[in-house]
Amino acid sequence: MPKPETTDGRESDRFLIAGVQMPVPIGGGNVAAMVAQVEKTMAIFPGVDMLVFSELAAHGPLHARASADPAADEDVFRDLAARHRVWLVPGSAFVRRHGAIYNHAIVIAPDGSVAGRYDKMFPFTPFEADVAAGTDFLIFDVPHVGRFGLSICYDIWFPETTRTLTSAGVEVLIHPVLTGTTDRQAEIAIVQATAAMFQCYVFDVNGLDAGGVGRSLVADPSGRVVHEAGQAPEIFPVMIDLGLVRQARRTGANGLGQVLKSWRDRDVDFAVYREAERSPYLASLGPLEPMPKRRDLFEERETDSVIPLRKS
Repeated sequence: MPKPETTDGRESDRFLIAGVQMPVPIGGGNVAAMVAQVEKTMAIFPGVDMLVFSELAAHGPLHARASADPAADEDVFRDLAARHRVWLVPGSAFVRRHGAIYNHAIVIAPDGSVAGRYDKMFPFTPFEADVAAGTDFLIFDVPHVGRFGLSICYDIWFPETTRTLTSAGVEVLIHPVLTGTTDRQAEIAIVQATAAMFQCYVFDVNGLDAGGVGRSLVADPSGRVVHEAGQAPEIFPVMIDLGLVRQARRTGANGLGQVLKSWRDRDVDFAVYREAERSPYLASLGPLEPMPKRRDLFEERETDSVIPLRKS
């Protein structure tokens, strides 16, 4: 892949992205509401260059509500993007393909064409046990602005995914999520750490109701929080400055660590990344399965500890 396009003009380094944090019903059928949010956003903020929705925003979190007609959904969003001349990331949706279910996202360009497709690499197993994992990354260039990449929710917990994207020149990570659990605070910390470690913007959009607990986050290449949404419906336009990314990568965020260069110039060869060298410790952790109830654990230990009595 060629190097990302860079510009000398400060105006072309800037790009206005609007995150749409909105309710996602458990029963799905949210496409019409998403269309209304796009229309509302473009009416209030006509200068927006890109809109981003949350993970599984269109049809909700239930496998049974996987999109019945993904092509028809795409046509709706492609027409919308073309009509408003805006980049559109309509979150993701469960789709059935070749007998498997994928958590699938698309990026639509302002001419209505699909700029890229992506299947979530790390389904939230064991809870998303029936969701197949993707293997291909999504990287796309916004002409005269810069290079963007996309990952979905749990993907960001595995820094190798962002390492791969940023090593290919990605400067902005678009990150739709569905987090309605107690680890949202941890995920917020991971978003900030990812932005700082990989000297990129992270644009993280969560949903509401069945779509998450909100608190969407945008972090800049120093790890600083540019915007954190509350726990109510919100449209939040944020002007990102790709010049900050390029400066951080050249001279360090705030003149400090030049992390990507240090990774490039490393002397160490990490054994953990060698396919042939599997970790005995990781193997000892047991299968990837839901946590059992304490009663089950207790009964199992009690059975193991029974000492049979012998007759005298």
